[in-house]
Amino acid sequence: MRQLLTRLEQASGLDRISDPLQRGLQAVLKPRFLRDALHGVQLGHPLHPALAMFTAGSYTSASILDLIRGQEVAATTMVGLGVASSPLTALAGANDWAELDKEQRRVGLVHLASNAVAVGFYAASLASRLNGNHHRGRLLGFAGFGVVNAAAFLGGHLAYAQGAQVNQAATQLHRISDGWHPVADISALPHGMPVSRSIGEVPVLVYRDGDRVSVLLERCGHETGPLGEGRVVDIDGDACVECPWHGSVFRLNDGLVMHGPAGSDQPVLRTRVVNDVVEANLP
Repeated sequence: MRQLLTRLEQASGLDRISDPLQRGLQAVLKPRFLRDALHGVQLGHPLHPALAMFTAGSYTSASILDLIRGQEVAATTMVGLGVASSPLTALAGANDWAELDKEQRRVGLVHLASNAVAVGFYAASLASRLNGNHHRGRLLGFAGFGVVNAAAFLGGHLAYAQGAQVNQAATQLHRISDGWHPVADISALPHGMPVSRSIGEVPVLVYRDGDRVSVLLERCGHETGPLGEGRVVDIDGDACVECPWHGSVFRLNDGLVMHGPAGSDQPVLRTRVVNDVVEANLP
């Protein structure tokens, strides 16, 4: 199985489909508020996994109910909920997919195609059930359930093996030991301009706003882009930093994600000033 997944990641032939599809999605999903909503920016958590749980849960419930005599109406309802929720689930996933790297997109493309096949089975299953042919509906539903699980396996590989839409910055916190660490002399920090420093081997971003100093992890949580090389932008009067790789935007004073594709806040360390030295500790 590992070899199969590796071959899929390296299947450059899929780029002939993936690359134009990516450009098309980015053109269609151009409004930033729409992309942010689909990334889950307002939630502070990626939206697609939550929607996928609802859709897959509906299909799973239908499969269980299909094994119980006399539950035709309940099973049909669950299939209907799964089919109805699939477009939004797919749209949120496609929005995330369009911001991934090539190897991730190759796996994601097969994940997307598998789910499309599964929805086809379930749509046919729903039609059969509504026409009174519950036996055919069950068979189509079980076929769809098998494909859904294969697609979910690929989705798990995307998240857990390839790190797609996982907060990449969170693991950096574990590399910082507990306790207060000197970061910089406060007199050496420019006002309103973030600077890069490090705590041990972990790069951090230090931002001074008057007497207040914030320390964020410097590697973007989306795909580890260097926030220290990003530009400072103003959003509603708050200074924010924009990742130079994919354009995620975080508020500098508290790490709040303002724009995706990142769906999670940027980790911020606790700070204090002792003898004019800025020190930072774990949150």
